Parts: sequence; structure tokens; C-alpha cells
Amino acid sequence: MAITSQTTATKRLPTDSWRKLALAGGVLYLITFLASIPAVFLLGPVLTNPFYIVSAGADSQVLLGAFLDLVTALAGIGTAVALYPVIKRQSGAASIGFVTTRMFEGAVIVIGVVSLIAVVNLRQAGAAAGTDASALVAVGQGLVAVRDVTFLVGPGLMPGLNALMLGYVLYRSRLVPRIIPAMGLIGAPLFLVSATLSILGVNEQVSVLSGIALPLIFFWELSVGLWLTFKGFRPSAVAALASDSGNEVVSATGVLSPIAVATQAGAA
Repeated sequence: MAITSQTTATKRLPTDSWRKLALAGGVLYLITFLASIPAVFLLGPVLTNPFYIVSAGADSQVLLGAFLDLVTALAGIGTAVALYPVIKRQSGAASIGFVTTRMFEGAVIVIGVVSLIAVVNLRQAGAAAGTDASALVAVGQGLVAVRDVTFLVGPGLMPGLNALMLGYVLYRSRLVPRIIPAMGLIGAPLFLVSATLSILGVNEQVSVLSGIALPLIFFWELSVGLWLTFKGFRPSAVAALASDSGNEVVSATGVLSPIAVATQAGAA
């Protein structure tokens, strides 16, 4: 009985821990916005100028943009790490899916960052060593093309899967007002279709479909970040999840687990 009680108790989180996790997740969501939006403008010179690698360049600006992209990647992974201990109580499978898609998105973003840093390094080394300009241009354009593809596969696709996974958990658990995950759940399928068609070359990144899907995902993620930062999880939903974790440990088949059976037997 003592062992059973100890095992069950370890599944509970102190009330202040729920708030800290919500705050961490919310702040990290907001950091992804604060870092990614300026990065788009800072990276403009290397992304739009095919001859950047042999031009005067704006290396400091580009490197700052690359750094902000790296911050975005790490903050995105951080949102999953912060929220996982809470959302797994509603759905283990969806929670693992959310962590996985966030990690994949972050990894792909980092590949793009490395490609752009390589362009800057080659521009500096090539200019100093007198490397053939046409060869440098070809390599530079290839590296930028890699970054463009990582943008399509990472930030251009993964937010749709993130919205499906996290939106499902938040909608079912009511940890935040349902209107917030509803935006994500509505926008996710549209976003995924738009992103998939863009990867296949059928849909332009700037299109009617993208124009409908992107605002829904944008405001879904922004709303999650703001709500978790300033409001936290809803107390009634926290109490329900805590109660379920402590008193109704159920297996995936819907049958009471040995822990729950032992607890009930001990109580009897």
C-alpha cells in the first residue's frame, strides 16, 4: 500500500509547478515570434541577392538574422519541453507527437541557419583568397536553395502538425479557452494542404489558400503564448487533470491499471 501511494503521488504536480510550466511555455512561444519576425528582414540581403557571396555583403546583419533563427528553433523545442509534463496527462500519444514535431521543426531550421552561415564564411574566405567568382556564386545559390527548402519543410509545414497535436490536447482538456485551440484545429488542415502543395510546386507561398491558413495558425500560436504567459492554465482544468492522474490511472485499453486497482483495494 505504501509503495502504491508513493507511485501515485509521483504523478501529481504541485499547483505552483503548473503555473511555472504554463509561464515557461507561454514565454517561449512569444520568443519564437520576437525572434523569427525580425530574422525575416535581417536575412533579406542573402536570400534575395543571387550574387551576395561576391558582393560587399551585409555579414553582420545576416549573422544576426541567423542567430535569431537559431533562437527560434531552440525556443520552439522549449515550448514542447515545458508543456509536455502537463499535456501528457490528457493524451500521451498527442503529447509525444507534439514534442517530436517541434524537435523536427527546430532541427530543420538549424540546417537552414548553418547553410546561411556557410554563405557568409565562404564570401569572406573567397574574397580573401581570390576564388573564382562564378564558382562562389554557384555554391552560394546552392546553399541559399537549401535554406529555402528547410523553410518550406520546417516553419512552412510543421506548425500545422504542431497545431493538430497541441490543439487537440488543449481543446479536450480545456486548459485554455476552447476558442484558442479551435483556431489551430481549423487552420491546421488548411495550412498542411497549402504547405504540401507548396513543397510539390503546385501552390505559391503567397496565394489565397495560404492567405486563409496562415493567419489562423499565426493567431493560434500567438494566443497560446499570450494566454499561458498572463493567465496560465485554467484552474478547473488543472484540478480535473490532477484528479485523473492521482485517482484514475487508466491503461490505454480503458482498463484500470494495476496501480489504480491496488489503490482501490487498499482503500477498501
